[in-house]
Amino acid sequence: MTPEDAETLVPQLGALLTACVEDGAGIGFVLPMSQEEAEAFWQSRLPSLEAGEAFLMIARDGVDIAGVVMLALAPQDNGRHRAEVAKLMVHPNHRRKGLARKLMAAIDGLALSLDRWLLVLDTVTGDRAETLYPTCGYEKVGIIPDYAYGSHGTLDATTVFYKDLR
Repeated sequence: MTPEDAETLVPQLGALLTACVEDGAGIGFVLPMSQEEAEAFWQSRLPSLEAGEAFLMIARDGVDIAGVVMLALAPQDNGRHRAEVAKLMVHPNHRRKGLARKLMAAIDGLALSLDRWLLVLDTVTGDRAETLYPTCGYEKVGIIPDYAYGSHGTLDATTVFYKDLR
């Protein structure tokens, strides 16, 4: 998706983010969460999309955004082979249809096209995504206890993964 496309879709992206957080997704936000806060998050990502430092992929169901995933390139000179997979979200109404796996496969292809072959990501330990990532070829690095507050305000552990695309 181009940065211009993302900008026009900020309200829909915000609605997706809000729905996922309200459903308990551990993606960096604590309830309650307003549509305005969700839209502000996506607005804050537009500069990195415009600069080519990050990329956003979406899955649609008709005109609706059913899911998204971001790829953030490591900016360090010694990390030009690395990127972070972030904000994988599938709307609760569109889960169990294989969209998350399709988005993860698409992000792999994008990463390779950018010569980024080492991918890292993290997720809330015990979250449904934790079981998804190994099925997409990710290796578990370990668990960091009490890493972040979850959507319901309790401290959660985080599981860190990596994938070598070579």
